[in-house]
Amino acid sequence: MKDARIVIVGAGIGGLAAALRLSNAGCAVTVVEAQAGPGGKMRTVPSVAGPVDAGPTVLTMRPVFEALFAEVGESLSDHMTLHPLSTLARHYWEDGTRFDLMADPAETESNVAAAFGGKAAQQYRRFRERTARLFDAFDTPMMQAPAPQQSDLTAQVLRSPGLLLDMAPHQTLAAMLRRSFSDPRLAQLFGRYATYVGGSPLSSPALLSLISQAEARGVWAVEGGMHRVAQVIAALAAKRGAVFRYETRVQRIELQSGKVSGIATTTGRITADVVLFNGDPRALYTGLLGEAGKRAVPQLAVEPRSLSAYVHAFAARPSGPEISHHTIFFGGNPKAEFEALARSERPTDGTLYLCAQDRTDDTTPTGPERFEIILNGPPDQGRGSETEKDIASCQTQVFSRLQAFGLTFDPLPGRRALTTPQGFARLFPGSQGSLYGRSPHGLTAGLKRPTARTAVPGLYLVGGGAHPGAGVPMATLSARHAAAAILTDLALPSTSPRTATRGGMSMGSAMTGRAPSRS
Repeated sequence: MKDARIVIVGAGIGGLAAALRLSNAGCAVTVVEAQAGPGGKMRTVPSVAGPVDAGPTVLTMRPVFEALFAEVGESLSDHMTLHPLSTLARHYWEDGTRFDLMADPAETESNVAAAFGGKAAQQYRRFRERTARLFDAFDTPMMQAPAPQQSDLTAQVLRSPGLLLDMAPHQTLAAMLRRSFSDPRLAQLFGRYATYVGGSPLSSPALLSLISQAEARGVWAVEGGMHRVAQVIAALAAKRGAVFRYETRVQRIELQSGKVSGIATTTGRITADVVLFNGDPRALYTGLLGEAGKRAVPQLAVEPRSLSAYVHAFAARPSGPEISHHTIFFGGNPKAEFEALARSERPTDGTLYLCAQDRTDDTTPTGPERFEIILNGPPDQGRGSETEKDIASCQTQVFSRLQAFGLTFDPLPGRRALTTPQGFARLFPGSQGSLYGRSPHGLTAGLKRPTARTAVPGLYLVGGGAHPGAGVPMATLSARHAAAAILTDLALPSTSPRTATRGGMSMGSAMTGRAPSRS
């Protein structure tokens, strides 16, 4: 095991968590990353107030990270300070409605009653209980399983037949929410959770309603920003012997006798017994890393694509309505927003998500603050580079929309503060700018996600494009699955890993926050 040479391509959260586990197990780990530092989508941009998160903005499912640290003999609290948020998110509508979703469900229910009426509070309680049952039922057989099987999921439903009604298998999320809430504003709010995994509520299965439970069970702000998570895990892996080669691009994966033998990079060749790919699996399928990767995953595992985003990251002084660490300003017509996205257009009336990075329940800065603002966008499917006119139009749309809610910034951010879908496509090759891998549309979409093992012996997958799905907690879990598969296969008498197993399901990839959005 100690002689095993493992190369990890990409230093996103999945690659970093795998590097920590594998180096802790005694493997010789080398992480190759094209950017100047760790993080992948968990990136930052500079500002006068310090580095601004320009990717995931919140940490959910804390036990996933506590388990990672415990497995390598560390304590999460010794390395990071996490602030629990009592206000999970603040929401504003055009009609002046303000509603706070709270960590305490009783407070949330009270807020629902105050904003939408007593009937709505009863409907919210039933919805919360329904999504809790779904989350609890599918956690172990889906998310925690390295290669979930349809038979296991069917058995779970047979043990609890009521789950079939909770799942509403023949309904979209939007349709189920219309039946669950008489107030369309609440249906709009909970429909947004489909976007946390890159989907539209008009096309995503009703099962994705359980995403709300990942957030309802705790949201934490990381002191120092989300990028701190990547920095800490990278440092712990390096302490255990992992070698990081930044600003090094991988040109191709090489095979010998049908098995992985190494990688070719811009700075030379690296010999490897195992290559763990922490990038969008579509990059392999399209041949960006050579012929070896093209047969690793099938087309169905990487297409159709999920949503992208228009992301502003900047520092300024805000004026206007009270904002929380997470604040959402809803568009007036959610159907029109998602229909525009389905046509590969930027929505003109899209909902805006704002993260006030420096604010917690107890902290409101007095000087310039760091902000990230996200507008959902379509993936980049060959439209070419964005023009200055496109960029100016997007910026005018976003900040005029916020101004209509009374929110202004001094100064307004410049052109470099915006990352477009085309920009994400350049940052993450092969992704087409999709931030969540394959689309979650369709009840069995998650079953088509690739698991850790691929069809190429010695080549494995980790990250949000693999099972169990997108988001920081899910990518961290994928690292657990990938490390376990690699260590198991290295211990086998045969040098060839077991054949690839299909795995994943929409339920698993559902349990996440957005990336670059909230989780």
